[in-house]
Amino acid sequence: MAANLRWIVIVALALAPLSGMGNYPLHLLILCLLWGFAYTGWAIMGRLGLVSLGHGAFFGIGAYVVVMAWNHWGLSPWMGLPLALAVAALIAFLIGYPCFRFKIVGHYFALVTLALSEVTRLIIVALRDQTGGSLGVTPTTALQQADYSLWAMQFPSKLVWFYVVFACWLAGLWIWTRVDRSMARLALQAISQEEDAAASVGMSVTRLKLGITMISALVTCAAGVLYAQYQQYVNPETVSGIGISLQMVFGAIAGGMFVRLGPTVGAAFTLLLAEVLRLALGHDIHGLDTTLYGLMLVLFIIFLPKGILGAAEEALEKRAAPTTRAAAPS
Repeated sequence: MAANLRWIVIVALALAPLSGMGNYPLHLLILCLLWGFAYTGWAIMGRLGLVSLGHGAFFGIGAYVVVMAWNHWGLSPWMGLPLALAVAALIAFLIGYPCFRFKIVGHYFALVTLALSEVTRLIIVALRDQTGGSLGVTPTTALQQADYSLWAMQFPSKLVWFYVVFACWLAGLWIWTRVDRSMARLALQAISQEEDAAASVGMSVTRLKLGITMISALVTCAAGVLYAQYQQYVNPETVSGIGISLQMVFGAIAGGMFVRLGPTVGAAFTLLLAEVLRLALGHDIHGLDTTLYGLMLVLFIIFLPKGILGAAEEALEKRAAPTTRAAAPS
C-alpha cells in the first residue's frame, strides 16, 4: 500500500505543472523538490548514525565551483559539474578519512563537520575578488541572443526547470533505494550500534563510513549546482554556512529521515514555514528562521523522532493491523 501511495505521489508531481498552475506555485514546487533532493543526500548518511552538521559546505561547493568556472573560465556548467563533484569528493575524503580512521564519532564528528561548513563560508567571503564576497555573485547570462541556453544551463521557463529538478530528485530517490537495499546499509547500522563489535567480525568500518559519506556529499553538491543555475545568484549565506547545514538537518528529521519521501516532506514543511515567516514578519528579525529551525529540531527529536511522514506511516500501520487480524482465519 505504501509503495502504491509513493507512485501516486510521484505521478501526481510529474503532472502537476501541466494543470496550469501559476509561476509562483510552480517556483515553490521546484524549490521543494530541489531541497528535497539535498535533504535526501543528507539523510543517506544521517539515518545511518553519521550526523553531519556541515553539508552546507558541499552545497556551497557545488554552487560556487560551477558559477566561478563559468564566469572566469567560460566552462559550461556541464563541465563544471564533474569538477564540483570532484572537489566535494576530495573534501569529503580529507575530512572523513581521518575522522573514521581515528574513531572520531558522535558529537565530535558533528563538531568537525560544523567547522567545515563555517570554514567554507569564510573562504568564500575572503575570496571576494573572485566570488563577490558576502555580496554574492550572479552567473554571466547567456540569454541575450536566445530564449534558452543548453550550453550555459540557463532556462527562463520554469516548466523546463521543473522537469530538470524532478529528474534529479528521482535520481536521489533511486540512490536512496540502492543504498537501502545494499548490504552496506545493514553493516553501517551494525557499526552505528557497536563499532568495535562490527570491526571484530571483519567489517571494514572506515571504508564503509567513508563510502556513504562521499555518496552523501556528491548528492548534496549536485543539489548545490542545480540551486545556483536555477536561482542565477549565489551568496555565502544562502548556499553555505551553518544556517544551510542546520536547515538540512531539520528538514530531513522533520519529514522523516528513515522514510524515502521523508526528506521531501521536510523540504515542503521548511519551505512553507520560511514563506509564512517572510510574509508575516518580512526580514525585520535577522536570523529568526535559523533560531526556529534549531528550536523545532529539538522539539521534533523529543516528540516526533520519526518525523512527519514516519509518524503518519506508523499510525496507518497501526490502524491497518486490527483489520488484518480480524480478516485472518481463526
